[in-house]
Amino acid sequence: MGNSGGSLTTRCSGELHQFMRAAGFTDIDETKALAEGWQVTDFADAGPRSLANLVRQMRTPALMVSFLDSDVGFIEALTPDGNSWEGLLNREIAESYEIPLEQFPLEPAVAGALAWSAAAGLTPDEKAVRRTLTTSALFAEELSSTLLTALGLPGAT
Repeated sequence: MGNSGGSLTTRCSGELHQFMRAAGFTDIDETKALAEGWQVTDFADAGPRSLANLVRQMRTPALMVSFLDSDVGFIEALTPDGNSWEGLLNREIAESYEIPLEQFPLEPAVAGALAWSAAAGLTPDEKAVRRTLTTSALFAEELSSTLLTALGLPGAT
C-alpha cells in the first residue's frame, strides 16, 4: 500500500505550476484545461499545508484528491474565505483497507461539496455528488473525474 500522487483542480489565469511549486507540490505533471479558466493538474506529493498555501496565494477555490494506490481518494477542498470540506472516494475499498469511514461522514461531505461548488460559482448536482461519494470504481481517479462533473465544473468529463 502506497501513495500514488494526487490531482489538483482550481481556476487559474496564470502559470499554475509556479503557484503549485511555491505552495509545496512536487513532481507536477502537465495541466489539463477545462473551461472558464478551470484546470486539473496531477502531482506526486503535497505538503500538509500545500492546499491552504495555494488557495491563499491564488485567492481561488481549489480541490485536491490524494490517491492511495489508485484505490482510494482522499478529498480536500478549500475556498479563499476559509470554508473547507473533506471526503472519501471508493468507500468500499477504503473499508477493506481498514480506513475508518467514521472519519469521513457522508452528509457533511455532501453539504461541504455543495457549499464549495456554490462558492466557486458553479452549479452542482446534489444527487450526482452523493452518488459519487458512495459509489465504487476500479480506480479512484475515475471517481475523481465524476466528482468534478457532479460539482458542475465546466468542461469536466
